[in-house]
Amino acid sequence: MTQAISEPEKVTAFRAKFQRIRSELSRVFVGHDDLVTDLLAAVAADGHVLLEGVPGLGKTLLAKSLAGSLALKFSRIQFTPDLMPADITGSLQLQEDEKGVPRLSFHPGPLLTNFLLADEINRATPRTQSALLEAMQEHQITAGKNTIAIPEPFTVIATQNPVEQEGTYPLPEAELDRFLIKLELGYPDEDTCCRILDLTTGRENGSVDAVCSGADILDMRKTVREVIAEESVKRYAVHLVMGTQPDSGRCPASCRDRLLRGAGPRAAQGLMMMGKVYALLDGRTAVGMADVARACLPVMRHRIALSFDAQMARETPDGVLTRLLGEIDK
Repeated sequence: MTQAISEPEKVTAFRAKFQRIRSELSRVFVGHDDLVTDLLAAVAADGHVLLEGVPGLGKTLLAKSLAGSLALKFSRIQFTPDLMPADITGSLQLQEDEKGVPRLSFHPGPLLTNFLLADEINRATPRTQSALLEAMQEHQITAGKNTIAIPEPFTVIATQNPVEQEGTYPLPEAELDRFLIKLELGYPDEDTCCRILDLTTGRENGSVDAVCSGADILDMRKTVREVIAEESVKRYAVHLVMGTQPDSGRCPASCRDRLLRGAGPRAAQGLMMMGKVYALLDGRTAVGMADVARACLPVMRHRIALSFDAQMARETPDGVLTRLLGEIDK
């Protein structure tokens, strides 16, 4: 009988913190266990999350509950067509000082926070959506001649409705690429619906408690970076990304005609980071090819564009990526 190898202390601490947050979320957001795991994995991997689903499925509740389980500064922005970039980042305002002399001073907007919920992000104009790009990538904002750092840790969770098209604006490709993963929230089953009724119409407490701090999240992110990745695993991640590029020699014939545009280097980075989190959750200090394959759909479903013929045949990004996983050798 082979003796089990004891987990390193950092792996044990990571799993304990992850489980505390997941358990707290499960008290108020029932069902969708895999989705919750992927959401927390993205936060641990220092990434932003795009949540998509029809109204009433709990997208906002999930994001707010996650923020409530972390002792962090939280802001929510309800995106609307008349929202301006300065409403998000803040603006320079002319005010008098104690001597009555008018001076320009910066008044920060809700973007200067640790945890931002961008609700119905596709209702804002492209100009306003682009105000998030610098913050999401550089973790800073620029106001006039001043560059202001956003406090760490910083995470954006954005929600959008895939059905209603009136008054919405598709997210630019550059912004989509800034989201580490895209999660699709589907309808709950019968038992889950009954549980939701108990939570929302009964006497049960529907609030969450803060079970982790910002320092805990930063420690988790540091641990993720320390996970080992062999050369073969890194090349497998690269091959998956190149497999989505129609002009690449790595793109299988069964996928080439279905793809208009493929993923880029950020997708490979996302595959590795999410794979490292999955490895830690499994008690391992080295990421494997199965971990990278598990991350393929959430990391790349919003980074590929299907051809016209594929759309007419009612193909989905998940369907094409699933076919790709079967074609690319591990």
